Amino acid sequence: MPKRRVDYQDVADDYHQHRQLKKGAAGWVLLAGLGVSYVISGDFAGWNFGIDEGGWGGLLIATVLMAVMYTCMVLGLAEMSSTLPTAGAGYGFARRALGPLGGYATGVAVLIEYAVAPAAIAVFIGGYVEALGLFGLTNSWPVYLIAYLVFIGLHIWGVGEALKIMFGITAIAVIALVATVVGLLPHFRVDNLFDIAPTDAVGASEFLPYGFAGMLAALVYGIWFFLAVEGVPLAAEETADPKRDMPRGIIVAMGVLLVFAALMLLLVPGSAGAETVRTSDNPLPLALRTALGEDSWVAGFVNYAGLAGLVASFFSIIYAYSRQLFALSRAGYLPRALSLTGSRKTPWVALLVPGTIGFLLAAITQDGALLINIAVFGATVSYVLLNLSHIVLRRREPDLERGYRTPGGVVTTGIALTLSVIAVIATFFVDTTAAGITAAVFLAFVAYFWFYSRHHLVSTAPEEEFAQLTEAEGGLR
Repeated sequence: MPKRRVDYQDVADDYHQHRQLKKGAAGWVLLAGLGVSYVISGDFAGWNFGIDEGGWGGLLIATVLMAVMYTCMVLGLAEMSSTLPTAGAGYGFARRALGPLGGYATGVAVLIEYAVAPAAIAVFIGGYVEALGLFGLTNSWPVYLIAYLVFIGLHIWGVGEALKIMFGITAIAVIALVATVVGLLPHFRVDNLFDIAPTDAVGASEFLPYGFAGMLAALVYGIWFFLAVEGVPLAAEETADPKRDMPRGIIVAMGVLLVFAALMLLLVPGSAGAETVRTSDNPLPLALRTALGEDSWVAGFVNYAGLAGLVASFFSIIYAYSRQLFALSRAGYLPRALSLTGSRKTPWVALLVPGTIGFLLAAITQDGALLINIAVFGATVSYVLLNLSHIVLRRREPDLERGYRTPGGVVTTGIALTLSVIAVIATFFVDTTAAGITAAVFLAFVAYFWFYSRHHLVSTAPEEEFAQLTEAEGGLR
């Protein structure tokens, strides 16, 4: 992506004093917990819609491909986050590699992903609450509202406190996944994976009941097992030692997620039947009740503890969207008021604005599958640009000091780039309207940059200083 001319404006001397994050709040263990926390809700709900699109075989292929994509991309992110440790993360990496437009486009795609993903998770939280029969609710919008108010409030309270609470909630969710594995393992039957009747679609079989097109559509839900792990580098400015902690944290998190994705994909439909769980908003408790009986205490425990998994991801992705919006706003790409921080050094405006939008999306649509597709579209666009950024930085700046180097170099991120392009295409196979609307929103953000914000950037923002230093060094050479 070619670099575009931009203009910088002077800001007040105290500009950055009102836009400060708390340093040293997280080490690598908390970062690994953050990475798992981002994603763990994907093990409890959402992924099973891929069975509805492509059958179990289609989702298996999709999940394997997306596991390869994420693993390769995470290795690239480990390198870039140890090299350019800023709150902008993906935007900062792409800003250095692809110029202002490329950096902004990456940041916006990440922002769309992180603003919409909590809305989808809120819908699933509502589904779990209704399944438990709590409060006699028949409409879940009060659950969405309470979730947003409580967890945005905790983030405003303080990042160190929020990360520790998040770590504890994630631990409960991990226990629930282990309980699910123990409860379902004795009831696993291979035949249960293939109990959906084949259609007359091209390539349809018992393994791929909806044919090749169904397999491609299932990619969106294979992504849901790993969506948002790439958000770990957003904590760079709040990390004690980013060069050492960032690579370790994100790689450990990816390893944990791979294990749980494999177990859920096999045991949940393999115990209850693919047909049974394909459209459920709470597939794990449903599978346990099917296998162990309606009165199963394990199912009840997982249903309650499953809320912890959904809450963990909801809680942590709120953190992620606020840091991405904070960085884009601090640099002037989006309105600067959005990056204001309070006395506890938390970006309260960047927490509230996307949270309000997310609540409205959840309350109006109440459609988790639709919101997943919107979030995944933003995610896959950002993945294309992130992997391209790693390749460009390796080619253009081979001598750049790196705290970690990606095994396989550009071959590794080249594989991730190819698969991420396929994933972008796949979003249109699931819901053309949703993908089209999301693309239009993305282009509207780009128009804002082109006609306004590129003439009002802040040269002293860390991501801009990194880029200007590179350009100055290039001029000297």
